[in-house]
Amino acid sequence: MIAFNGLTVRYGSAVALDGVCGQVADGEWLGLIGPNGAGKTTLLNAITRLTPSTGNVFISGQRANGLSRRQLARLIAYVPQRPLLPPDMTVSDYVLLGRTAHIGYLRTETAADRRACAGVIGRLDLGPMAGRQLRTLSGGELQRVVIARALAQEAPLLVLDEPTSALDLGRRMEALELIDEVRRERSLTVLSAIHDLTLAGQFAGRLMLMADGRIAADGRPAEVLREELLVSYFGPLIRVMTTDAGELAVISRRSPRSAGS
Repeated sequence: MIAFNGLTVRYGSAVALDGVCGQVADGEWLGLIGPNGAGKTTLLNAITRLTPSTGNVFISGQRANGLSRRQLARLIAYVPQRPLLPPDMTVSDYVLLGRTAHIGYLRTETAADRRACAGVIGRLDLGPMAGRQLRTLSGGELQRVVIARALAQEAPLLVLDEPTSALDLGRRMEALELIDEVRRERSLTVLSAIHDLTLAGQFAGRLMLMADGRIAADGRPAEVLREELLVSYFGPLIRVMTTDAGELAVISRRSPRSAGS
């Protein structure tokens, strides 16, 4: 579905992304993990052509640099860390923006466009606030609205940059479960940067650990979420545990000095 080769991003003399290569298969969920400044967001922005880069990106066999913004929007739905949120726009109108790439020039949305938006609004439990202005919503509610807009776009590739950081634990699980459900229904390809390593291991079928603008490890969650590997990048207080259900949980321990004070 998507492949990227030799992606490099420089900010002056600083190299933010250093010749990164990889691919994500149709229907796969690839999670990007790594410490702050590792290059996760830069990689996502390079793939979606929001950040100038050298190297190549191919989506469904098409070179991304050869696609118009409209063509790209039909292939990629992107949820950034800091989306633009017009304060006076209603929830329903904002979600409807996800259909823009499907609406012809000088034309208005169709009943099918509105049905698609109503469907995702309902699935994200946003119906009661559909007529409210964005300025009246909490951070967690806004994040769900942004995810709804991306799903309404119905693009085959969903790119997410920390999509649940403003949600509480319950809503976080609900949102990721919905994304996974839609992925299975549509054979949606998902590429996401996830700060929470436990959630990354629960939902992504494959993890790519990034550090200093490069790929440090790539494989199934059990292959990447190893304590001896993670402590090299997240510090010596990281611990990886296995739950009774056999799931991996990554936690941070307090330092002995702090715990004993």
